[in-house]
Amino acid sequence: MSTFAFAATDTTSNALSRTLHLLAMNPDLQDRLRQEVIRARKANAEDIPYDDLVALPLLDAVCRETLRLHPPVPRVLRVARQDISLPLSTPIKGIDGREMESIVVPKDTKIVISIINSNRDPLIWGPDSLEWRPERWLSPLPETVHNAHIPGIYSHLMTFLGGGRACIGFKFSQLEMKVVLSTLVSQFRFFLPEQEIVWQMTGITTPTVKGSPGRPQLPLRMDVVNN
Repeated sequence: MSTFAFAATDTTSNALSRTLHLLAMNPDLQDRLRQEVIRARKANAEDIPYDDLVALPLLDAVCRETLRLHPPVPRVLRVARQDISLPLSTPIKGIDGREMESIVVPKDTKIVISIINSNRDPLIWGPDSLEWRPERWLSPLPETVHNAHIPGIYSHLMTFLGGGRACIGFKFSQLEMKVVLSTLVSQFRFFLPEQEIVWQMTGITTPTVKGSPGRPQLPLRMDVVNN
């Protein structure tokens, strides 16, 4: 029951906070996104249908790029249920100097899956992998992304994991992000605050103000959009 109660709530709200923070840092892109949403609202009597909303290219790109670069859950812990041989995408050298293409993982081994490092791997996403660049989703992705065969259920990313333990709320989360963003961005402009925002890399990444790490908050300045 707790899974149904909390899935796509804390994680989605933090993803939305991160997106608004990034849009405040990139006002030109924020304006482009606003114009895209406003055009869609005017074309549909202010109520964008589901199919049109999810198809807005820049809105979709902004959401995907935020979830790639800043996954709300940066890492997860798993336990091997049986002895396995784990293949490696790139061979490594052992302490004896031998090259290994796989490693043995005994049963009951605790494994830390670094979602954030998978999503930011420059060998997969290119030299600009650490940049927030929504435009990358508006053109075909590099062959390295397709060839990596990332097992995630969403956009070659591990943000929502994959397999039988993948996030059951990922579709709802995507829709919620687009509905909230399209509503807010069309009505308000967002600006950076005077305070410095520091993101705490806890179980779920959390925004705080520098000097107050124990209090989750994201103060942004806002202005009403006159359509």
